[in-house]
Amino acid sequence: MHLAQALLVSVLVNVGQHAFAHHTPKTDHEIEVQRALQAAAYYCAPAVESYTASRKRAFAQRTLSHLPGYQELFSAETYADIGDAPHNKDASEAKDHDDDTMMKCTPISDTHIQNNTCVLAPEVTEGPYYHTEGHPIRQNIAENQDGLLLLLDIGVIDVETCQPLPNVLVDIWLANATGSYAGHPFPHPHLVNEQPASEGRRRGLLSAYPRTVHEETWLRGAWPTDKNGVVQFTSIYPGYYTGRATHIHTKVFPEWTPIAENNTFKAGRLAHTGQFFFDEELNMVVDKMYPYVTNPIRETRGRTRNHQDSLNIFHDSHGPEGKYNPVFKTHLLGGVISQGLIAYITMGVNASASYDNFWKG
Repeated sequence: MHLAQALLVSVLVNVGQHAFAHHTPKTDHEIEVQRALQAAAYYCAPAVESYTASRKRAFAQRTLSHLPGYQELFSAETYADIGDAPHNKDASEAKDHDDDTMMKCTPISDTHIQNNTCVLAPEVTEGPYYHTEGHPIRQNIAENQDGLLLLLDIGVIDVETCQPLPNVLVDIWLANATGSYAGHPFPHPHLVNEQPASEGRRRGLLSAYPRTVHEETWLRGAWPTDKNGVVQFTSIYPGYYTGRATHIHTKVFPEWTPIAENNTFKAGRLAHTGQFFFDEELNMVVDKMYPYVTNPIRETRGRTRNHQDSLNIFHDSHGPEGKYNPVFKTHLLGGVISQGLIAYITMGVNASASYDNFWKG
């Protein structure tokens, strides 16, 4: 039996379809389940890093050579008219090495093997803004929302085999540049003047806004992984709201059924619920860009930092021993940040797991 499989089977026996729901592990058994998944992820780490590096190379070869930026400055043909340049080569030879030149000059590099490359065991709350019906099946989820271009490259592997998972549905949703979710523009009338909680796990949070605009779907969408276990989305960088660090929500469905009538889906078995985050240095840069500077709480409550995330979600996403990494690895699409970002992450999931598909609060 594969080592990762053995690690999982040894503690998941009898858990079956009643895997514990999305909360921090508290009992000895729950912690042991998390640790077993963590050990499986560690075993898969070399495969995950190789997997991520291959995705970066493929993306660079397909896309970055067509984007404006500093790559062109280093092309062998850029200064071909400088005859005495020691690096000047015959044009045909330079053409043969276009891919190599482009790759050497893009901000893409191989990553180091580490044991925090998977986001899997920490099953965290989906939050109050998930729509159990109506998320469109699409890759471009931005619609008319303004913001910094963000391309998401999300890989999904099975920690029981360390192999990519094809045709699993990755569902994501996020707040817009000013911190609102599609369908939830306003608070309850009796809570218009509510102040954030001042203590406890909900410190900094307001009550959830109700869904009042049912037709809105921006910054929501789902797409199946390809044969390589990869899914890509076009989005904008998310904004922030009171009490929560900047984040993106996700669910993974190994079983799902398309609904052709409205291009949505009927959810089947749910194998993972999680949240992705961004480096704080990057958050601070984006905070200064338009339209993020128009966030209504910018000058009052401001953005909640990762380490201050309410409900301990950022902390919980690292697992019981803090060895997962739910933070995207980001690269510039061009020469400057305003041209957009591509963000990579890999989710390791237990493909045979089954969770309840509803909010636990």
